[in-house]
Amino acid sequence: MTLNDNPIFHISPIPLWLEDFSEIKQQLTAWREQGITDLRQYLTANIEKVAESARKIKILQVNTHTLELYEAEDLEHLCVNLPQIFQQDMLQTHIEELVQLWEGKTHFLNTSVNYTISGTRLDIQLRCSILPDYEHDWSRVLISTEDITSYQNARRQEVQNRQMAEARFNYSPTSLWVEDFSVVKAKLDHLRAIGIEDFTTFLDVHPDFIQQCIKEIIITDVNQATLNLFGAPDKSTLLKNIHKIFSNEMHQTFRHQLQDLWNGKIHHQHEAVNYALDGSIRHVILQFTIFPGYEETWSTVQVALVDITARKKAENYLEYLGKHDVLTKLYNRTFYTEEINRLERSRQRPVSCIFIDLNGLKEINDHFGHDAGDEQLRRMGNILNQLIQNTQYSASRIGGDEFVILLPDADEASLQHSISSLQELLQIDNQYHSTHPISLSIGHASTQPDERIEDLLKRADALMYEQKKRYYAH
Repeated sequence: MTLNDNPIFHISPIPLWLEDFSEIKQQLTAWREQGITDLRQYLTANIEKVAESARKIKILQVNTHTLELYEAEDLEHLCVNLPQIFQQDMLQTHIEELVQLWEGKTHFLNTSVNYTISGTRLDIQLRCSILPDYEHDWSRVLISTEDITSYQNARRQEVQNRQMAEARFNYSPTSLWVEDFSVVKAKLDHLRAIGIEDFTTFLDVHPDFIQQCIKEIIITDVNQATLNLFGAPDKSTLLKNIHKIFSNEMHQTFRHQLQDLWNGKIHHQHEAVNYALDGSIRHVILQFTIFPGYEETWSTVQVALVDITARKKAENYLEYLGKHDVLTKLYNRTFYTEEINRLERSRQRPVSCIFIDLNGLKEINDHFGHDAGDEQLRRMGNILNQLIQNTQYSASRIGGDEFVILLPDADEASLQHSISSLQELLQIDNQYHSTHPISLSIGHASTQPDERIEDLLKRADALMYEQKKRYYAH
């Protein structure tokens, strides 16, 4: 299953684009061969090269949220209107993308301006990731274009005069709070007066000071977006349940806020975790501003909370892709390599492993098609996921038909129990799929005294290949 066939791609809560950057990679190589060293300077002086480069990007697929955001009927409708969506504003953004790729980055974040097909301006947070296994040619790049228009509007409001800010407060699409921090300021001033200089050490020694300050904050007002964000029917209900919204995770965030205030940063922002009144999580960007004219008292403070829960889900999805095999839902070779290194560094012993190779997968692909072969791989993924559930073991697909189970803290007895369980699960699965039963070659081993993980794996791999030879010898 490819990424664009994956249902998770299409139901992702933010717009996703699957694109082919292979010609971009070729273009960067050509520029290097031409002797270009400062790409930003070169592109700034030759802006037509930026537009030419942008046209080399091939859009392979987008998800439903992308079509909705840009008001497109389908992918073809979207592509026809790309000049409307990516106007002159995008050229500077594309320069930054090219520079980051030039510098070897495979994941990067940027902000830009797009437009809907009807001409609506959109502030976009663009996150780009070259997918695992495509680093060699950049032919599969996943891009998310999160609409952060409301967040950017909230930032722009800060430079408006107070009358405009008051007019917009109740209608802002961003969660806004007006708070009184005057007692917090008095407490910080008192610490300075008694000679405290190292505020970080003071907080380490007196962690209760953070909670004392939290209790002294007076919430003056909130807007409708705040009630919507946290699922409160009215302001009274919200204020009575503040303890549910700002749970334990906020303690560390507020510590950072206090340190910023101690260091004179009266405008700052932090990511934070809040909770709606029904208990559901809210990831937010907290932007703190002391209103002009109140710098000496801190009696009027605005806090803007931008909901980035959808973005966090997308980030988790991208992280999942980085360490998982999409077809089998098992870990991939990247995770496997990291786990081997972790086990070696930790000197965690005993460690056991099981090497597995599917017998006859090529014949199934040749005679019944790759769909049948993929189905066997999916079945194998289900079997191994069942085997390791509720354990600290990991199962990885490290090649086309090769799998490895790592069993930390498992001795020979535990290893044999796992092998028996694997065979039982395989037998049950084959009963339901008797037309194409799965046949496995299995090698296994447990660590010997002072044995390196690498040597353990070699022993298990050799045993697996011995079984493989016997299978094909018959």
